[in-house]
Amino acid sequence: MNTDTGTLLEINDLFVQYKTERAISNALNGLTMRIKKSESMGLVGETGAGKTTTALSILNLLPKPAGKIVSGEIIYNGNSIIDMSSNQLRDIRGNKISMIFQNPLTSLNPVFTVGEQIRMVIQKHKKVSKREADNMSKELLEIVGISGGRIHDYPNQFSGGMRQRVGIAAGIALNPELLIADEPTTALDVTIQAQILELMKKLKTQYDTSLLMITHNLGIVSELCESVSVIYGGRIIEYGSVRSVFGDPTHPYTNGLLGAIPLLDGKKDRLHAIPGDIASATNVPSGCAFHPRCELADERCRMEIPQIVGIKENHFVACFKKTEGL
Repeated sequence: MNTDTGTLLEINDLFVQYKTERAISNALNGLTMRIKKSESMGLVGETGAGKTTTALSILNLLPKPAGKIVSGEIIYNGNSIIDMSSNQLRDIRGNKISMIFQNPLTSLNPVFTVGEQIRMVIQKHKKVSKREADNMSKELLEIVGISGGRIHDYPNQFSGGMRQRVGIAAGIALNPELLIADEPTTALDVTIQAQILELMKKLKTQYDTSLLMITHNLGIVSELCESVSVIYGGRIIEYGSVRSVFGDPTHPYTNGLLGAIPLLDGKKDRLHAIPGDIASATNVPSGCAFHPRCELADERCRMEIPQIVGIKENHFVACFKKTEGL
């Protein structure tokens, strides 16, 4: 993955562990990723693949003391996030990099009004009065489709979709350069999902923000993102433009994910299921982590870790079987 002057965030060979009394969980195992300025990237994979750990690592918010970055680097605008002081991190979080969490009910504090919570985000980074911050909070709620007069309401007075809109309002309060959305529509019905996605698309265009959309829903990525990274066993195994990766999936795992999607035209007789279970973080397979589930795997796949190789313009894959001879 080549870095260029348009790169906003780069993650290089990142290893992350969660250590408990019972076991050590290897959540990320050499993850490498690039996000360009103004780019929308989808990060897709099954539950347990390392998607949320990637997001928490970017913000240096891994749960302590269990979570630990073992090695690797996370570079934001040329500066190492891992090496930043607490004060530097506080300045980055919310101000430069913001996150919309999966469950808005747990990410919003039930004892504060939504207006107070958005105001705290604003006043933490901007020298404005309470009145000015309240007015900005009203404007933000209006932007996401909520009446500004509801700044005095508490989270429990909102529906799930409305709470997620509040979370988005807080996320864009300081016009961050990078917005991380961790499964933002998982708990919502399909109608509300569509509204939230349409809102995020509109806001991205309006604020020219880079977006990392973390999801297991490939349809969301197709709708919202320009590029996609597929994660398995804590590593990126395929990435490129959405058009290229979804139009010509090359890694057997990506092929399996797309093969499991039903088509509206009914051309598929039956869906393709990926055999076996996702790689366990407490016992990551040797070599290619996908080899126990792969029909193409041979001895080399079981022993060696394949590196990401470019197979065509803006399309890269980590698979010996698909890159031999290139």
